[in-house]
Amino acid sequence: MKSTDLSLLNTLNAAVLSDVMDSLGLTRQAMKPFMRPLDDDRVLAGRARTGLYMPAYALREGENPYEIEIALVDDLKPGEVVVLACNGPTDRIAPWGELLSTASRARGAAGCVTDGLVRDVKQIRAMGFAVFHGGIGPLDTKGRARMVERDTRVECAGVVVRSGDIVFGDVDGVVVIPREREQEIITRAIEKVAGENQSRDALRQGELLGDVFRRFGIL
Repeated sequence: MKSTDLSLLNTLNAAVLSDVMDSLGLTRQAMKPFMRPLDDDRVLAGRARTGLYMPAYALREGENPYEIEIALVDDLKPGEVVVLACNGPTDRIAPWGELLSTASRARGAAGCVTDGLVRDVKQIRAMGFAVFHGGIGPLDTKGRARMVERDTRVECAGVVVRSGDIVFGDVDGVVVIPREREQEIITRAIEKVAGENQSRDALRQGELLGDVFRRFGIL
């Protein structure tokens, strides 16, 4: 499959992408609404690199609880998005913070999405790294959770995500574009944005909403 130019996403938004996927029968691609950005003005787009977490209730003797997580971050490529599935919402698993953000940004990563908790919020906001989260808390994962697999099929905030799928997030939420349908979805989304622009112009000129909808079929 020909690689999609992800710069095409620059003119799009989560709502339009969700609408297009709905129209194609892909109705479970928007993450649950508890997922929020640390910074409402930041937009996130890139290819997923997944990690799967499970709860832990003690630290094993000699265990490095961060081993798989470190390996994932150190292997990140420019433009990739870390997606960490923690079976959220959760009050226990907090896989993301300032140092992981710093290391990921140094690798050129686009951001992180997790249905777990994040911490070091002030520092992450200051560095301008895009993070979408399932909650905020001060916890360390050590003794509470461990990443058990990376680059595996996961479910994050209700959406199945595989490494290589496109993840897009803005203030409206996070959507996941399956890699085998990405070109069709992005092309249709660009067309929908153009139609929305025409509809908006007509409404600003005073045309009735019903007339505009009949003409463009977009609402």
